[in-house]
Amino acid sequence: MSKPDLYITIAVGPDCDMDAFAMRSTLEYFGAMVTMHWIGRPNDLIDVLSGEELDKRCDYLILNFHGDEGRLCMPELGEDVYEADEPRGEFFDENDVRKYANLKGAKVIANGCTLGEEKLAKAFLDCGCHSYMGPDDYIDGNSGLMFVMRFIYKIINNKKRDKEAYEIAKSMDEETGMYQMYL
Repeated sequence: MSKPDLYITIAVGPDCDMDAFAMRSTLEYFGAMVTMHWIGRPNDLIDVLSGEELDKRCDYLILNFHGDEGRLCMPELGEDVYEADEPRGEFFDENDVRKYANLKGAKVIANGCTLGEEKLAKAFLDCGCHSYMGPDDYIDGNSGLMFVMRFIYKIINNKKRDKEAYEIAKSMDEETGMYQMYL
C-alpha cells in the first residue's frame, strides 16, 4: 500500500452513521487513511478529545455529530449506565471541551448544526487546536457532507492550503456558507 495522502479521524456521534459511511468511503477513495471512532457514551468522546484514543498521525479530526446551540448532542444514558465521573446529559459543551480536550496542533472540522459557534470554537482553540471549522447555524446534513468532501478534495487533489480549500468549499451555496474557520 502506498503512503496515504492524509490521515483523518472521524468521531461519529449518535444517529450520524449514514453520512459517516459516505464520508469514510469517499475520503478513502481520495487517498486518505481513515480511522473511525463510534461514540456511544461521553467517555468515548473524552478518550478521543483527550488524545488518549486519537491516532498519533492525524491530519484532521472530524467531529461528525448533531449539534444544537453550539453543543454536541450526546446519547443520554440511564443513571446506572454512566461510569464514575462521566459527564451526564444530552449535550457536550464548551465547558466539557475545556475540561477534557488536549488536541495539540489538531485541525478540527465539526460537522453538525451550530458547532461552528464562536464559544465552542474558542474552547477547542484554547485546548491546543491548530484550527477549527464548523457551521454557525442549522445546516442541512447533505450540505455538511458536501463541505467536507469538497474541502478534503481540494487539499488532496488540488494541493490547496487549508484557508484556500475552506473558501472554495464554503462558496458552494448558502448552506455551506455557514461554515466558519477559526485559527
